[in-house]
Amino acid sequence: MYPRHTSKSFRAPHGDRRFGRPSHQGGSHVQHGRGGSVGFRGTPRGRKFGEFSDISKFVNKALITEQAPHFVPEHAFNEFNIEEKLKENILAKGYTTPTPIQDRAIPHVLRGNDVVGIANTGTGKTAAFLIPLINKVLQNRKENILIVVPTRELAIQIDEELRAFTRGMKIFSAVCVGGSNMGAQIRNLRYQNNFIIGTPGRLKDLIEQKYLDLSVFKTVVLDEADRMLDMGFINDMKFMMGKMPKERHTLFFSATMSREIESLIRAFLREPVSISVKTGDTAKNVEQDIVKTKGQNKLDVLHNLLGGNEFKKVLVFGRTKHGVEKLSKLLAERGIKAESIHGNKNLSRRRRALDLFKKNHVQVLVATDVAARGLDIDDVSHVINFDLPATYDDYVHRIGRTGRGSKKGKALTFVE
Repeated sequence: MYPRHTSKSFRAPHGDRRFGRPSHQGGSHVQHGRGGSVGFRGTPRGRKFGEFSDISKFVNKALITEQAPHFVPEHAFNEFNIEEKLKENILAKGYTTPTPIQDRAIPHVLRGNDVVGIANTGTGKTAAFLIPLINKVLQNRKENILIVVPTRELAIQIDEELRAFTRGMKIFSAVCVGGSNMGAQIRNLRYQNNFIIGTPGRLKDLIEQKYLDLSVFKTVVLDEADRMLDMGFINDMKFMMGKMPKERHTLFFSATMSREIESLIRAFLREPVSISVKTGDTAKNVEQDIVKTKGQNKLDVLHNLLGGNEFKKVLVFGRTKHGVEKLSKLLAERGIKAESIHGNKNLSRRRRALDLFKKNHVQVLVATDVAARGLDIDDVSHVINFDLPATYDDYVHRIGRTGRGSKKGKALTFVE
């Protein structure tokens, strides 16, 4: 490890208080029905439970009926005006041709423009902002960059990608998320970190306790802003932006556009370049269908499906934290290698479960919507909606975990 210098972004207060704020990730009560099936009561706040009263409509609604024109990139990665070492690391990751969002966003970010990027999940948004921002740091080692994301998993994922792109460059980062040891994060902030990646609640805590000074951060990325809005982080986002310099570089990414999102863009960005590469609500590579379970034990139906040879790497969605944990244990009792991720698990256990799934040591990962938000996992063969999603946006997010890039995937939704 290279020696690291003390960062100006760290401010040590009197009386080292090291406690976090309550998790923003809620859940509802689990009710076990007869016959061993898992049922759920309670609707998460702000969700529309009856949105899928006719399941066939929402599956049909999600299908892409018009193909977008074949994308021809204007650039290759080696043509971007970036440092040679960065180009080498990009090539080492196997990147040669930019995705649409990368092709269109990177030049604008390199020029210092504020950017609004609207793109489907799984389109390479992370590299679209990391690559030009890493180049920015290479040109000015005093640059401080804040990346704000809705979930712990997404923060860790971005940090892993950052580390791959910056290998051998002496560029450092700190991840500041809820659900993990705050003291360790505080200690890490004592060093020079060009990138701080975190969730709104934990970042706000660190700012309020004066461990983090945003006045020295002139670049900010708000990733998956629509989900942060859905999760109730709007006031935390406004708080953080108010602590940053008015003259700043702001990048804003969202899968959807709404009046609330437009309002945030007007408040946070200056004359942004808007880039939309969204070709439809769901990936064209995802085959969607329903599984009727009326009169059957849902667990039995799921177990039988998972026995099929094609169900190699399966992401199963449940509605509540307790239900997800119970379902993973019931599958394990039946001999299926399964793990779970949800808000009641601490960060290290969630990371372990995710790592086992990514490395194909388990066949099934059972997850809640919040825990799986933004996850980029290679080669997920199937997404199964064991419980109906609460909203259409949740459905789109769930099935976007498969069929990523040019690969094919399948999404099945259980209905009675």
